[in-house]
Amino acid sequence: MIDTEKDERKIVERALLIGINDFTAPDEDTAMHLDELEELAGNLGISAVAKMVVKLKEPHAKYYLGTGKTEEIAEMARELEADCLIFDDELYPIQQRNWERLTKLSVIDRQEIILDIFAERATTSEAVLQVELARLEYYLPRLTRAWSHLSRQRGGRNKGEGEKQVELDRRIVRTRIAELKVQLANIKKQRDTQRKSRKRNNMPQTAIVGYTNAGKSSLLKRLSNADIYVADKLFATLDPTTRRIILPNQQELLITDTVGFVRKLPHALVEAFKSTLEEAVLADFLVLLLDISSPCVEEQWETTMNVLKELGAEDKNILPVFNKIDLKYDPVLVTRIRHMFPNAQFISVSSGEGIDELLRQMEKLVASGSHIIRVKLPPERYDLAAFSHQNGNVLESEYDDSGFLHLTVRIGANNAQRFADYLIN
Repeated sequence: MIDTEKDERKIVERALLIGINDFTAPDEDTAMHLDELEELAGNLGISAVAKMVVKLKEPHAKYYLGTGKTEEIAEMARELEADCLIFDDELYPIQQRNWERLTKLSVIDRQEIILDIFAERATTSEAVLQVELARLEYYLPRLTRAWSHLSRQRGGRNKGEGEKQVELDRRIVRTRIAELKVQLANIKKQRDTQRKSRKRNNMPQTAIVGYTNAGKSSLLKRLSNADIYVADKLFATLDPTTRRIILPNQQELLITDTVGFVRKLPHALVEAFKSTLEEAVLADFLVLLLDISSPCVEEQWETTMNVLKELGAEDKNILPVFNKIDLKYDPVLVTRIRHMFPNAQFISVSSGEGIDELLRQMEKLVASGSHIIRVKLPPERYDLAAFSHQNGNVLESEYDDSGFLHLTVRIGANNAQRFADYLIN
């Protein structure tokens, strides 16, 4: 169903974009949201023939919009010879079907666009499985609209339209969803083993998070001098990439690039990618990267923080970093951001401006998250020696004539409390 529908989507070239303003935001914001939707659709080869902002106090059950505005949009689509309608807000499956019956056009919402982009960008086996899971969960309640695609994918075994076919398709999709969850659970176990292995190396870890196309992969490439795929497009990379870097004080640091966020990121995608996004949850601190040249940079900050909250990582120590300072930006906006985030770093990954100061700030964050302690352990507490090797970095180790073990350890503040009774002043 999914691959066939995506292939058919490529035929669609002209779309009427619909944005909804519920009177809680200025029209300019809704217009900017439609601009972003146009960019998202453009990644699928869909061009916008027109964009329309609709004022709406309360959603209506049948079409989401009122009857009068619905007829107006349908007539506008006919006059423009549009191939489809794309709504910036999520439509219920029944609303989507009602629109398609009325207009005889394909009707898509923002979530479906994002899911299709992820499907085109997925390359590794894990990303392909994650995206397939998210798309199947999205399409499951919409199978009355798309059952024929599933039939053709099964090799044309068409048993006739109607409720029997829909129920059969639902069982097939539910079975596949269950299979995908098992496969992803096994991959998660492998990833957890890799994380434990990295933890045993006693190296601090950080993760780069932020809005899509802000330059996360480019930043990792510059910091690590590694051969990392970089492209100027939305969701260029979906899999986390971890590299080791050496800070100016010779401290080693593991840094991970994570999948980019976007406004109204489908919940199914967040759920499907949780195993990879857990890099942000488990990091010692986060580098939150945003594009300072974007007029929506403040909203992008809120979007990123909302996703981090959904992951349970909003309380992490966060270093705000604003990229593309070499491009045209609003100086008033920069002044406001400097006031809001006194510790924010302003950089240009392409020119290297601000990178040295960023590395110094990362040094401080690594240092603030750990302590160097000296302890004297009696023989009956050698278990703490094992603990220090597993959870810290043992810098010196020496036994005295009485069998006591003297250790100098770099260890996290929470773990350091275990050694309180054995500290050497």
